[in-house]
Amino acid sequence: MDIELRHLRAYLALCEEANYTRAATRLHLSQPALTRTIQQLERSVDCRLVERTSRRFALTAEGAELLAHTRRILADVDGVAAELRSRATLDVGFSWLLPDAWFAATRRRYEEQGGRITLRRVDDPLAALDERTVDIAIYRKEARLPRHLASRIIATERRVLAVATHSPLARAPRLSWSELADRPLVVNTVSGTTDAASWQPVDPDRVVITCTNFDEWIELVAADRGIGVVPDLARTRAPHPGVVYLDIPDAPPSHVYVAWRARPVPPRSVQRFLGVL
Repeated sequence: MDIELRHLRAYLALCEEANYTRAATRLHLSQPALTRTIQQLERSVDCRLVERTSRRFALTAEGAELLAHTRRILADVDGVAAELRSRATLDVGFSWLLPDAWFAATRRRYEEQGGRITLRRVDDPLAALDERTVDIAIYRKEARLPRHLASRIIATERRVLAVATHSPLARAPRLSWSELADRPLVVNTVSGTTDAASWQPVDPDRVVITCTNFDEWIELVAADRGIGVVPDLARTRAPHPGVVYLDIPDAPPSHVYVAWRARPVPPRSVQRFLGVL
């Protein structure tokens, strides 16, 4: 049997604890499992490492020699692993308008632990996640995820109305959500937060103009093809000379989600990212 790192880690824990019960607890193993692991190690090196006595824990001469090498080997392996993890890059995919304050704080906490975050602008973050071109997806459009993906809400945002500057609505003193239910609507079908089903009951005769990204969406709104509804962040992050953003006090909020591949077990970099959210 070849010697594995698990053998050496078990042996080091046993030597440091000088007790099978305490070492097994430290390793989250049963005592019989630890005993078998040490016996496997002894068979691998073909010599006895631990003195068999009930009065005290003691190493043989060979056991003491192996302990010195074990400390060095594990220190080298752990050091190299830590160095490589510090160079690891986590690819975060997004389609538009990252929530600035949240992302800046999350990136700082993550990178303080080692590793780097790289942002990738993609039209469909969930598709990029499923295709493994990104490790994390940040998105706003509500979606039913396949079983191997998981998500959580990271932010809630107010919705605002976007209309062409020459639209009569641009000068409306006050608007309600229900007043907008029959207006022609521009919908970003890939990453938008609002579509015709955002109003109930759905008007089957409503005019809906579709597109697949934010740039097309804002140009269609500027051309007065229809109204648009986006998170309030667009007011400061996506100004457009042909578009006016207006408050809708009773608009339902929208959410920002983060998604990751949950099956199989995600890599340590993804787990660390989720841990600092």
